[in-house]
Amino acid sequence: MSETARPPGLEEIRLHDTRTRSIRPLEPLEPGKVGIYTCGPTVYAPQTLGNMRSQLVPDLLRRVLIAAGQEVTFVTNITDVGHLVSDADEGEDKLERAAAASGETAGEVAARYTAQWVDDRRRLGCLEPDITPRAADHIAEQIAMVETLEAKGHTYVIDDGVYFDTATFPAYADFAGLRLDELEATGRVEGIEAKRHPADFALWKLTPPGVKRQQEWDSPWGRGFPGWHIECSAMATTYLGERFDIHTGGIDHVRVHHTNEVAQSECALDVHPWVGHWVHTEFLDLGGEKISKSKGHVLTVDTLVDEGIDPLAFRYFSLQGHYRQNQAFSIDAVRAAGTALRRLKLAAHEARATGGSADPARTEPHRRAFWSALADDLNAPAALAALWEATRRLSGADLWAVLEEADAVVALGLGEEVDADETGSDARIDALVAERAAARAARDFATSDRIRDELAAEGIEVVDTATGSSWRRR
Repeated sequence: MSETARPPGLEEIRLHDTRTRSIRPLEPLEPGKVGIYTCGPTVYAPQTLGNMRSQLVPDLLRRVLIAAGQEVTFVTNITDVGHLVSDADEGEDKLERAAAASGETAGEVAARYTAQWVDDRRRLGCLEPDITPRAADHIAEQIAMVETLEAKGHTYVIDDGVYFDTATFPAYADFAGLRLDELEATGRVEGIEAKRHPADFALWKLTPPGVKRQQEWDSPWGRGFPGWHIECSAMATTYLGERFDIHTGGIDHVRVHHTNEVAQSECALDVHPWVGHWVHTEFLDLGGEKISKSKGHVLTVDTLVDEGIDPLAFRYFSLQGHYRQNQAFSIDAVRAAGTALRRLKLAAHEARATGGSADPARTEPHRRAFWSALADDLNAPAALAALWEATRRLSGADLWAVLEEADAVVALGLGEEVDADETGSDARIDALVAERAAARAARDFATSDRIRDELAAEGIEVVDTATGSSWRRR
């Protein structure tokens, strides 16, 4: 994309980086090209809506980068072996356990839930990854990386496998700000007394004597299977190189999985930093607790469909919260997001139907507000507020030009037909309520109170709840 075609406000993209704990400009290793690795699903069960939020955020980031004229290579892995039920390198492999419970092979379980994940991403409006490597297809690369670490003196072997010796990487605790003397309390050492330090982690697990696993391979250390962490390091570097620009994932990966990825990758490759930016998505909260398969909270995209909710309502809902903040989840909140989405679609439909040409002088301020918000650490709530402000200030071809361009990133299907009878919409009031919500989120209470008073003077009552704001006529 040429400089003239780049939307206003995308001249510089700034992102929070977990490693440096700061918001910094994105500076690709190769100008004009960005490599992104996203931790994908462990395909032993359906992916929860919490899992899918961590897919929506990198999809938004990818779309913003494309709009900014970057050539993006987007890699999302499939973990189909080696992810144990405990971060302490003990317990069953999640795929092996799921296969035993269902009577299927591990491969059949993985194929079924991979297909469901692919379909869920599609229903949520995500672009297809450029590359989707499976861990089981990259055993040779993982073994090679472990051999490199062994040759450089970073490993040791005990009865159950090959372990990374964290004492050989003095910066191990830096990435997550860990206190190594407290790790024993986290459970990361339970049951493996031969480990030299609680933080040491498995690179290759050996199949116990007398046990026959569905997924196991020969290696220089004996028959077994890879550790979960080495899989991502091997696949990321295979497709993006020894250093790359962005690694994304859920916030729950920081203390163990991504800390271990950094340690083994930087030691094997002799690079620092291995990744330019680490982008982590916070949890969805269900009554103050994260949505998690292990907790029994198996809310999925199918759950929404069963409730009669368009999956894109969940995408809109996700855009209402900043990715670095926990987001309170409820079915009612997603329903409300669906109502707002239908109203926005109706405004887009009416604007598109008028035809004509847009006036750049009128659209440019609204385009800049939208894109500047996304360039500022993916501030999606502010970007949505900018779109609602556009619906209040613009009409016809001007409004459609803004919404059509924005939809390439928010991916809400704003050009689709919508039944006006479903919305009960008043685009002007919707825009004011959305503007007030953005002001409240920014703690700009003077603006929030002014808008509330303006609406009250018109007989409009704004109702605030824990999951958002709505309005009604008195």
